[in-house]
Amino acid sequence: MSELWAIILAAGESKRMGSPKMLLNFNGRSMIENVIVNVTESKVDKIMVVLGAYREALADQIGKLPVRYCYNDNYKEGMLSSVQCGFRNLPSDFKAALVFQGDQPLITSNAINKVINAYLSSEKGIVIPVYKDKRGHPLLINIKYRDEIVKLSPEKGLHSLAYNFPDDVLEVETTESGILRDFDTYEEYKEGVN
Repeated sequence: MSELWAIILAAGESKRMGSPKMLLNFNGRSMIENVIVNVTESKVDKIMVVLGAYREALADQIGKLPVRYCYNDNYKEGMLSSVQCGFRNLPSDFKAALVFQGDQPLITSNAINKVINAYLSSEKGIVIPVYKDKRGHPLLINIKYRDEIVKLSPEKGLHSLAYNFPDDVLEVETTESGILRDFDTYEEYKEGVN
C-alpha cells in the first residue's frame, strides 16, 4: 500500500537564532526530536528529514529515531530547495507527503491527524491547517504534484502551489495555534520554552 510520508525540513542555517536551533533543548528534548516524536505519534507512515547546515550534529541527534534522511546540497538557496530535495528522495509510490518545518515543535499529533483525516475523506490534493484564518503547517500534498513542486520558483516558494491550484485546496480549521508557531530568534525560543 502506498504511504503517507512526513518531510521534515531541518537544513537551515539558523542565522537569526545564532546557533543551530534544531538542537536547542525544548521541554527535555531537542527541538527536532520533539517534531519527530509528534509526527511518529500521528497517522504518518514514514519520515524523511532533510538535512543541510549542521548535518553531522543533526544526524547524530536523530540517528536512533525511526527516520530516513537526505542531504540538500543547495540548502543555502532557501526552504523550497529543501522541500524539493525531500520530494525527490521519497519512494515513487508514496500517496501524499506532509511538509513540516523542523522548528515547529508545538504541532501536535492531533493537529497532524486532523489534516490526514480531512485528506482521506476528501478528494482534494492539497490540505492546509488553518488557525484563526491563518494557514499553517503541516501542508499535505498529494503525489500528483511531485513534478510541479520540483518546478516551483524559489521566489514564490511552496505556498505558490496552493495559489496555482486553488480548486484542489482544502483548508482545515483547527483550534491549535501551534500550527503557526516557529522559532527564528532566541527571544522567540525563550518565550516558547517557558
